[in-house]
Amino acid sequence: VQLQAFGGGLVQAGGSLRLSCAVSGRANSRYHMGWFRRAPGKEREFVATISRNGGSTLHADSVKGRFTISRDNAKNMVYLQMIDLKPDDTAVYYCAAALTFGSSVSLYGYWGQGTLVTVSS
Repeated sequence: VQLQAFGGGLVQAGGSLRLSCAVSGRANSRYHMGWFRRAPGKEREFVATISRNGGSTLHADSVKGRFTISRDNAKNMVYLQMIDLKPDDTAVYYCAAALTFGSSVSLYGYWGQGTLVTVSS
């Protein structure tokens, strides 16, 4: 499976962005999908994940109530809607695919190239 994330950009604090991840390859609906981010000088961290059929989601405590993950299997797309963005959300955001549902980086065997989100104060 191949993943391509896009939709990042520069936004002011309090603003919104929607990230998208195009999923290509065979049997895309086999995979649970996740979003991760890496801020400058920090480790990659979990943001959100969604199950194969979209019935289950998990969000990191730091983004709960502000970020929402969703997917459209018919369009082979995964989304991360972000509102009330904060400067601490500045990071490169990656989409990833896993065969096991969960938040651990080690579960995800397929990664996109990342898209940069910069939140100015």
